[in-house]
Amino acid sequence: MAQKLVIVESPAKSKTIEKYLGDGYKVLSSKGHIRDLATSGKFGFGVDIENGFTPTYEPIKGKKKDITALKKEVKNSDKVYLATDPDREGEAISWHLKDALDIDDKDYERIVFNEITKDAVINSFKNARKIDELMVRSQETRRILDRIIGFRLSKLMQSKTGGKSAGRVQSVALKLIVDREKEINEFKPEEYWTIKAIFDNFEANLFGYKDNKKLEIKNEIETKEILNKLSNSYKIENVDKKNKNKSSKPPFITSTMQQEAATKLGFTSKRTMNIAQKLYEGISLGDETVGLITYMRTDSIRLSNDFITPTLKYIEVNYGKDYVGSVKVSKKKENVQDAHEAIRPTSILREPDKIKNYLTDDEYKLYKMIYFRALASLMKEAKTLTTTVILDNNDYKFKGTGTVTVFDGYLKVYSDYEKNEDNVIPDFSSYKTNVLITNKLEPKQHFTEPPARYSESSLIKEMESLGIGRPSTYATTISTIVDRGYVNIKDKKFIPTEIGIETTEKLQEFFKNLINVKYTAKMEEDLDNIATGSIIWNKLLDEFYKEFEPMVKDAFENMEKKEPEKTGEVCPECGGELVIRKGKYGEFTACSNYPTCKYIKKEEKEKKEIVEVCDCIKCGNKIVERKTKKGKVFYGCAGFPKCKEAYWDKPIGKKCPECNNMLVEKDGQIKCSACDYKE
Repeated sequence: MAQKLVIVESPAKSKTIEKYLGDGYKVLSSKGHIRDLATSGKFGFGVDIENGFTPTYEPIKGKKKDITALKKEVKNSDKVYLATDPDREGEAISWHLKDALDIDDKDYERIVFNEITKDAVINSFKNARKIDELMVRSQETRRILDRIIGFRLSKLMQSKTGGKSAGRVQSVALKLIVDREKEINEFKPEEYWTIKAIFDNFEANLFGYKDNKKLEIKNEIETKEILNKLSNSYKIENVDKKNKNKSSKPPFITSTMQQEAATKLGFTSKRTMNIAQKLYEGISLGDETVGLITYMRTDSIRLSNDFITPTLKYIEVNYGKDYVGSVKVSKKKENVQDAHEAIRPTSILREPDKIKNYLTDDEYKLYKMIYFRALASLMKEAKTLTTTVILDNNDYKFKGTGTVTVFDGYLKVYSDYEKNEDNVIPDFSSYKTNVLITNKLEPKQHFTEPPARYSESSLIKEMESLGIGRPSTYATTISTIVDRGYVNIKDKKFIPTEIGIETTEKLQEFFKNLINVKYTAKMEEDLDNIATGSIIWNKLLDEFYKEFEPMVKDAFENMEKKEPEKTGEVCPECGGELVIRKGKYGEFTACSNYPTCKYIKKEEKEKKEIVEVCDCIKCGNKIVERKTKKGKVFYGCAGFPKCKEAYWDKPIGKKCPECNNMLVEKDGQIKCSACDYKE
């Protein structure tokens, strides 16, 4: 009997979905992208510029075996369902699978689901369709555009500066950081003073003079003049009470989840997205494996009725009718795809504390925040009473303000993430006199502060507001500028390095019309328009390239090359100066008279310290800390190659009670390196 084949991106996802579908279905994983642009042709773009920017694709290194295996399964199947992620990148992966696996139009369907639950997966088959070619073209154009800009500008930076790379989005993000640093360096602080009157049970700040005219105190002399005019008597001039409503925030989208995880949980955007991916793909909860959250790459705050209806009922049952709120209406912003709904739990009944034992500490923290953000978004607003009192002292006006919560509303569940402390002020209506007495005055000197450096959270917020890049790419963009050495991180803030500033300045000197916020945001808009069919993809590329390539040629000819750094040493072969150069494998010291003199200084190799972790449970040798060629730490047996035991997570030298494989430690939790066992 011929089978029905379902192809997803992730192996973890394939296991979960296969359990849902049962007999007759086989679910396999492409393990992400299977093909990418080749590095052949002009400038290694893998794109035929002269013939309508036709791309040439080749299997990603190590994926030929996967493609061959999938082809075999396709031949043994009477129907293929392409179930890659529900976004443009997922659509493009489905197209590549169809093309690379030689699948006929009549033999496949494209299915999408926003959450990995049994109902969502099964229902997706009822709405099967064909691949959206325009969406694929939009993603393909983005990839070609990034390849052209990345290859040309990176080569330029490597030949002319100490920079390693440049790109359409990363260089604009770096420019934001560099521009902010310039603002800070050019900032001149200005002095100002405040005066506070302190009473027994509240405080009031000086804010105006006569007719509530705003008062600015610039120095100590002005402060003393005012203090000399003040008495110890304050007349209650006005008391105003206002009821205010405080609404909950909408459920998370990708960018707000990354921002909130950074500020509240201390997670980097990369860490947040990795954890969210696991929560989306499926977690074993003992008797079932299920995706705990909906798809985590989204820019829409929309919620489905399948979630809204049971959640409103949940609120009524658990908190009462008074806490039942209404649905947040999504105001359509520019550059918002609204392809699928907000990030939310797949079931409001999976309360964080009920499933805590099945999650790592990080997974629990992020899931809990996502859960309560979505729950709070459907609850009533909090109600507060704000009392403002205006006091007069010889025509100088003081203001005191107090706020108390009358009804906690959504804060009933969201107070861990949004503080709302009461600031009680007296009920002045009960006072027998309208005159208050105090001799306690607190004058204080201040200086204006420069704008704050970007944190990861504030940079993501800025990029989103400016329309730079896509929320799904923010984590990669930030990782790139850090990994390239363009910025350092101090106190969780980005500080541009010398090479980061130099790279930005050189790009602005020759590419200021392209590497800027306005152009990058406009390009994002144009890429969106390709998906709707209002812009032709290769026409956009042609117009861009005709403007871009002459700029690149000009930069190669006229950009001043950075002189290599001198070491102060003399070349033993020709007497020239030794300098630090950069090569394929890093920096090295060589003669400045190259190529006439080809002397290269031999560096003394540092003795590698061997870090022993534990005993190998297979052969008794030591498990030691090692590094891959790219510097990633892993743990392997010292008896290699006879014993090939190796782990990405730190082993603890104990066997799993269920399968006898090594137990490892990850994110503070002990788990098995081979099965689902967790302590």
